Formats: sequence, C-alpha cells, structure tokens
Amino acid sequence: MTTHHEDRARSFSRAAERYGTYRPSYPAELFDTLEAVSGRPLRGARVADVGAGTGIATAQLRDRGARVVGVEPGGGMAAEFRRRLPDVPVVRGDGNRLPLADGSLDFLTYGQSFHWTDPARSVPEAARVLRPGGALALFWNEPDVSVPWIADQDARIKARFGEGWYIADHAIPATDLGLGFTDHTLTWSRTVPVEVHLAKLSTHSLFLTRGAEGEEFLASERAVLTARFPSGEVVEQYAVALRIAIRHPE
Repeated sequence: MTTHHEDRARSFSRAAERYGTYRPSYPAELFDTLEAVSGRPLRGARVADVGAGTGIATAQLRDRGARVVGVEPGGGMAAEFRRRLPDVPVVRGDGNRLPLADGSLDFLTYGQSFHWTDPARSVPEAARVLRPGGALALFWNEPDVSVPWIADQDARIKARFGEGWYIADHAIPATDLGLGFTDHTLTWSRTVPVEVHLAKLSTHSLFLTRGAEGEEFLASERAVLTARFPSGEVVEQYAVALRIAIRHPE
C-alpha cells in the first residue's frame, strides 16, 4: 500500500460508532446467492468475516445461523463490534495474515474490505484457511451510477477530489491457487433522510482523511440535495458487486 492508502485504511476507527450507525447492510439476495453457488447453507457453517468493521455483515451471517467470527485490524472498529455484537467473537488481524487454522472454514467473507488487502498475500491466505469446497465471498455496496442523481453526485466528488474516492478494487492476481471466481451483480435500495445519506458519506475514508475540505464539500452537498429533494429523503440505490470462489478439492 502507498502511505495515502494506508492512512485511508486506518481512518475508520475514529468514526466507528458513526460507521456502524449509517453504513448500509446487504440484501438477503447476496446471502441466498452465496448459498446457491457454494451448494451449502450458511446455517451451521464455520465462517470468518474479515475486515468485519462494526459487524454489519457479521450480524447478517449470524442471523442466517452461521457460526461466525469477526476478524478486524482496527482497535476502534473492533471495540464497536464488541459493543454491538457481544455474542459474536472478534479477533484482531487482517486478510494478509489471517489468525485462523488451515482448512478450518466453510466460508470466508469480505464485506466492503478486500480492497484494503494485498491480493498477492490475501488470496493465498484464503486458500489456506478454507476447507476443500469452502467458499470465498468478496462483496461491495457500490453507488449505482445508472441513477441520475447518484451519477451527478459521483461526478461532483470526482471533480473536487479526483478519481478513486470510492475504493473498490476487485482485481484478483492471475495465479493458480485452487480458486475459481464467478461474478454477480445485485441491485437494491434504501430510502433515507438527506442527513443520513450525508452521514453515510462522511464515513468513507476520503472524507475521514480530508478534514475541513471534506466537511466543506459535505456542507455544499447538503444544499444541493436539499434543493433537489424537497421531501428531505433520498433513495440510495446500490449495485452490489459479489465475487465468489470455491476452494477446489486437493
């Protein structure tokens, strides 16, 4: 990682409570698709959710009946995870060096977090900890820029801060690790007040690392959205990018 990328990766812990409150969860269809592709239910499965953050995806996995553990590198995020999910274990660690035993998992998941790893290290680690037939799932809620107001906002952010504000690099190294990926796109939406949408934006690493400049942009964005949506609500539409790989038998 570059120093800037590392700074962004470490920025979340100082906004952990806000992150857990305002970031969206994931549609049930994501977990349905994961079960269908893997050929086994999440109920009773051994799962590690890496880069678990405040436990947004972890809670959904638990609610599907998985025996899940969170893996989180950030101290503030891990503390918020424990506060929100006291019944779910969380360990400190990251995808580049998983604190997990060989062949111990049925599923390994990364919700909104795989792009903070080094794939040359994290993919072999995934292959190591998954049992044969186990599944690796990488997924991201991405703003659906087919929606005009979302495309307009994306353009404003890029004009102010440049490309790459929404880090979601899905690239996987082209190497034979016994993993074969399939790609899926799922669309869903939620209706939220403008202030909730802005609070969600403020939890992205770009704004967490830009200080007054980021706050100034969010203030200008409040004026734009308030004028565009006099009801005070927006429909956030997401295109979930889902990548699933099955660990081949030895």
